[in-house]
Amino acid sequence: MIRLFHVPLSPFCRKVRLSLAEKKLEVELVEERYWEKDSEFLRRNPAAKVPVLKMDGLMMAESSAICEYIEEKHPSPALLPKGAAERFEVRRMVSWFDDKFHHEVTSKLLYERVNKKVMSQGYPDSANVKAGARNIKYHIDYMGWLLDQRRWLAGDVMTLADFAAAAHFSALDYISDVDWNRNENVKMWYAKIKSRPAFRSLLADQIPGYPPAQHYADLDF
Repeated sequence: MIRLFHVPLSPFCRKVRLSLAEKKLEVELVEERYWEKDSEFLRRNPAAKVPVLKMDGLMMAESSAICEYIEEKHPSPALLPKGAAERFEVRRMVSWFDDKFHHEVTSKLLYERVNKKVMSQGYPDSANVKAGARNIKYHIDYMGWLLDQRRWLAGDVMTLADFAAAAHFSALDYISDVDWNRNENVKMWYAKIKSRPAFRSLLADQIPGYPPAQHYADLDF
């Protein structure tokens, strides 16, 4: 059995969950309070980060490396295109969301509003929250510009880039931090990806003390 040590609202864990679900691979989800740095978890990943995937007798960390391993072991349905240039664009977009978007938006909204309280690290920093709310507008506009030219974020087929973006946006949507009316292209893109069977387990997530936004599990929003 594949086992994923995760945190439900972690976009990096959600990216791995989407990849596994799209390929119809059954997985046991184990919630991990990684910030407590439990000795058993540190043996799994000395970096004390999630996700950690146990698969094929291996204990794997780092979400992008995990997703590419899954892709190589289970290439159908494909989440990486065949051409080198096309793969580059997918990887560029994955990095965009997991690095730039995460630093400018997710860490300033989700982490301030939810993670700090869960980890008993104090109250949200209002300056960070305001910066995240401002920064997400730029990212939505950029995505809308891309989707004017492409069917999906990295090209004409759905790829890991879309799952990386959707992982961040779904976590932010849980706490109602996305203005879906800002760009129709982005709203339509999210509606398409949200309706995929792979998304179902994410929409069922419930965080104790943090009920999801009313529209969170709705396919029409």
